[in-house]
Amino acid sequence: MMRGKRITKIKRIKIISALLLFLTVGLSGCASVAPWERGNLAKPHMALDPHPMQSGLRAHGYNSREAAAGSGSAEGAGCGCY
Repeated sequence: MMRGKRITKIKRIKIISALLLFLTVGLSGCASVAPWERGNLAKPHMALDPHPMQSGLRAHGYNSREAAAGSGSAEGAGCGCY
């Protein structure tokens, strides 16, 4: 009986310490950005998709060729027809 309680106590300590570690790492990423630094973040090359039109055309061409694989939103015979 004593061994089972000790194991659960050790597991509880490990879970709490892991949770505290993840919280400290996660909260350290929350930082305020100074006004003079916001200009760098607003530049087009800092966007997740810096060229949305070009990416859309590439995705359309890829999905037209590979539609049989089902990777895109449209599925078909792979001939490029819808």
